[in-house]
Amino acid sequence: MIERTAEKELRNISKQYKAIAVVGPRQSGKTTLVRQVFANKPYINLENPDVRSFALEDPKGFLNQYKEGAIFDEAQRAPQLFSYLQQMLDESKVLSKFIITGSNNFLLQQSITQSLAGRVGYINLMPFSISELGKAKPQNLLELMYKGFYPPLYDKDFEVGKWFSNYIRTYVERDVRQLKNIDNLLIFERFLRLCASRVGQLLNKNSLAIEVGVDNKTIESWIGVLEASFIVYRLKPHHKNFNKRLVKMPKLYFYDVGLVCSLLGIQNPEQLDLHPLKGSLFENMVVMDVLKYRYNRGLSDNLYFWRNNTGNEIDLLLDNGINLLPLEIKMGHTVTKDYFKGIAYWNRLSDSKGGYVVYAGDEYQKRSNGIEVVSFHKITEYLNN
Repeated sequence: MIERTAEKELRNISKQYKAIAVVGPRQSGKTTLVRQVFANKPYINLENPDVRSFALEDPKGFLNQYKEGAIFDEAQRAPQLFSYLQQMLDESKVLSKFIITGSNNFLLQQSITQSLAGRVGYINLMPFSISELGKAKPQNLLELMYKGFYPPLYDKDFEVGKWFSNYIRTYVERDVRQLKNIDNLLIFERFLRLCASRVGQLLNKNSLAIEVGVDNKTIESWIGVLEASFIVYRLKPHHKNFNKRLVKMPKLYFYDVGLVCSLLGIQNPEQLDLHPLKGSLFENMVVMDVLKYRYNRGLSDNLYFWRNNTGNEIDLLLDNGINLLPLEIKMGHTVTKDYFKGIAYWNRLSDSKGGYVVYAGDEYQKRSNGIEVVSFHKITEYLNN
């Protein structure tokens, strides 16, 4: 079994809160992790229709069976439980009594905010990070990007393309209907694929609305659905006003690069090598790996990008509170002087030094201007220093 970095933080917050919520995409390993860490607790899956019916019809009687605590998987499916959980937690001094997991962030947050605010510690568990995979990851970069990071693909010998096809079908037919009563799922799936074609690009909702054939409000609502179910991630532009000509639209990424490849119709790593979005997909993978680095340590999302209207850009900015750390992401294996232009411009503008160029090669370099060149599979090691 591949060890999860988030386990340390999960054990840490288990000593502080009476309830713990582990949220993340379907198939990201939430159930495996919580059942391993809290092996002494009974496990209840609220996706089971019979179990869910009992919980919805008689929440008090349902919870009375688990007075010593339990793991409730996909807890957003039974929101009636949360009001009764509040009373049980308030009357108990036991830490980490109830463990709640969910793959629908909006519904779970809504239930927790209404009933359990201040009583719950959170962990965001994403699919594997590059460092977690270690030697289990494909040695070929294109194979890694094509396969992605969902745990089941490393647990069993699935056909990658078919696994993602089933994942997308299940997601659209089950989770989308749970969040929004969308009648025409074919149009929504087309919208999902059009989002994939914009990976790493500015999110232009007007353009999407025209191509999908719906209005802007619908596009915003549907993007909210994708965010709430951990499919897409909006990277916000940094707002520090060095000048007034900054891009204000977010950039669109997916939580898993393999899923994007599937949505784009890429059928093998060889096709990926020839794809025009290859560089954007690599950027997606690196951005998500930095985000996983934050989440696995219980840290907040502090990621941004910066771009002005004359084309100067920083792919990723980490806001450390005291300073902003710039990262440029390049898929090339050979370092060229063009790789440093963005960070050099940013350092002059912000009167700062240093930064990282993250690339597909393996060599480490530290230039005289303080900018470091780091391989994509080692960048989080340097962020940890």
